[in-house]
Amino acid sequence: MMIRNLTRRLCGLLAALALSFNAAQAAPVTMATKGFTEQHILSAMTTLWLTKKGFEVIPKTNIPVSISRSAMLNKQIDMTWEYTGSSLIIFNHIKEPMSAKQAYETVRRLDAKLGLVWLDPAPMNNTYAFAMQRKRAEKEHITTVSQLVARIEQIRKTDPEHNWMLGLDLEFAGRSDGLKPLQKLYGLTLDRPQIRQMDPGLVYNAVRDGFVDAGLVYTTDGRVKGFDLKILEDDKHYFPSYNVTPVVRKEVLEASPGLAAALNQLSALITDDAITELNKRVDIDHQSPQQVARDFLQAKGML
Repeated sequence: MMIRNLTRRLCGLLAALALSFNAAQAAPVTMATKGFTEQHILSAMTTLWLTKKGFEVIPKTNIPVSISRSAMLNKQIDMTWEYTGSSLIIFNHIKEPMSAKQAYETVRRLDAKLGLVWLDPAPMNNTYAFAMQRKRAEKEHITTVSQLVARIEQIRKTDPEHNWMLGLDLEFAGRSDGLKPLQKLYGLTLDRPQIRQMDPGLVYNAVRDGFVDAGLVYTTDGRVKGFDLKILEDDKHYFPSYNVTPVVRKEVLEASPGLAAALNQLSALITDDAITELNKRVDIDHQSPQQVARDFLQAKGML
């Protein structure tokens, strides 16, 4: 029995050494990430994890989405963390409502024709959502956008002097797939004084400080947790899914045994709660992306 166990352990060790050897022989992986907190964390996390697995990573940060896409297609970049909704709408100009699974399958199929492989999507979904002060939402029993709309209409009828105000970023308020079709779907009537347009980053402060009654935010932004905001359920599924996913050039995967498995293992850990907490630690607690990434991987037993 002892000999059998030693044999199994030796075989496992040899397999691990072989995988590390193959990774070491592969060319460096050039990774592009975008210029906001969540992507900085993903960059640090991926660099630490792939280095642990024996790969050499060259991170390129603060790369705009259009430049990153062109660089991938021109073989200047090997991988990136992309969002399904961004690919669906920005790259492929598809605006029809889709489930998260449909969106992923669509962008995976379309990009396969271009030599780009979408690996396993993370459970997290960094999409748009309306948010309120948590205490106020709970006091008024508002958990969904439909309930928010009903409350706005109730106030309109019973207290017309008190206009509920919504905080929106300038882009969403004017986009053809932004505010107007959302109003149509939810039956939301808004007078001009009820809309407060501002920089996206200011919406969180405006909701926290009561300057607006509700505001449009990103679901995994660290300020949602840091400011104790309540995300309202998009119960009519207006907002597209933005599941972040490692996207790698096909020829890079073929030349790098073990790379896909390593990235899929990392992707599976990135939930809404996990990334929101990490974003909060950077944006609110002022820790570095590198430190929170290292702490997260160590807590998961990966370093």
